[in-house]
Amino acid sequence: MAELVNIEVVYAEASRQVVRRVAVPAGSTVMQAIEASGLARDVPGLIVDPSRLGIFSRKATPDQVVGEGDRVEIYRPLTLDPKEARRRRAHEG
Repeated sequence: MAELVNIEVVYAEASRQVVRRVAVPAGSTVMQAIEASGLARDVPGLIVDPSRLGIFSRKATPDQVVGEGDRVEIYRPLTLDPKEARRRRAHEG
């Protein structure tokens, strides 16, 4: 029997955060963990962009292997460029 690792898969919107705890076989990748969580199926409009993934706030690739206790994060596109936000604050202040 294959060893299982327990992880969390997280996706946050402006108004809510969705956290799924799943057990996946040891050696599973980030993308396999996301598929096992069912988030892409259960969150309307969620499109998993392979370039916007992380593990504990550090960039991760879809083929990166997850370990026990990892938190896989699916990031949303930015709604406002950080440089533009700073410009706006500087202009207002």
